Amino acid sequence: MDRRQKKTREAIFNAFTALLSEKNYNQISVQEIIDGADIGRTTFYVHFETKDFLLKELCEELFNHIIDTALGLPQDHYHCSCANEQDSVFLHLLRHLQENDRNILELLSSQNNEIFLRYFKENLKKLIVSQYIESGIIKNPSLPEDYLVNHISSSFVETVSWWIAGKMKVSPEKITEYYLAVIEPIIS
Repeated sequence: MDRRQKKTREAIFNAFTALLSEKNYNQISVQEIIDGADIGRTTFYVHFETKDFLLKELCEELFNHIIDTALGLPQDHYHCSCANEQDSVFLHLLRHLQENDRNILELLSSQNNEIFLRYFKENLKKLIVSQYIESGIIKNPSLPEDYLVNHISSSFVETVSWWIAGKMKVSPEKITEYYLAVIEPIIS
């Protein structure tokens, strides 16, 4: 992707996330995103087929960043200032949520968050596979791998929902500690 395309894409993301801080996802129109990004309709559709695809890409960008950080790869996009390679990917993700990168909390706590939660869980599964299953950190011969991945990702989504409902009063480090204590018996 050339520099101009990256700049346009970033303008679209910025317009979209600014709108998310003001209203629910389902209330945002493509025209509002286009106006906020100061681009034409055709340009929007060159980058994103629909608003749902924009949401999916926003979620994937967050997860790709976390995977890249965990692998020690250089960052060429926004990143959480508190991340480092030794952090658990779960802690890293919670820190992004705490910082509300890309207004992700508005997506998680909105009334119409089903689409985002589906993308969130899909990407979380990929993250778990790449960081834990493929590296052999998580293995339990008595349980099917896909069951383990689904359970771990579903449990994390519920943990995040609980944390947000509690106004995120508990630190990301403590939430990660709670979460890992709960999943530890099934992963070893």
